[in-house]
Amino acid sequence: MKIFAERLKELRIAKKLSQRGLAAQTQISPSAIKQWENESRVPNAEAVVTLAKFFGVSADYLLGLED
Repeated sequence: MKIFAERLKELRIAKKLSQRGLAAQTQISPSAIKQWENESRVPNAEAVVTLAKFFGVSADYLLGLED
């Protein structure tokens, strides 16, 4: 899930959000976001959809299935 971790971090930084800031806006725990960005945990489908909607990208983009 390296590409997911990279894209999540890139999108978060582009919006000038900390991990805690993203967590507050998406109702996802800060620890989950940290673990995803560190590649120590894989997000579930619901989290991927939530993040895709928040960032205005497709789930496929987040998962590295499309550019």
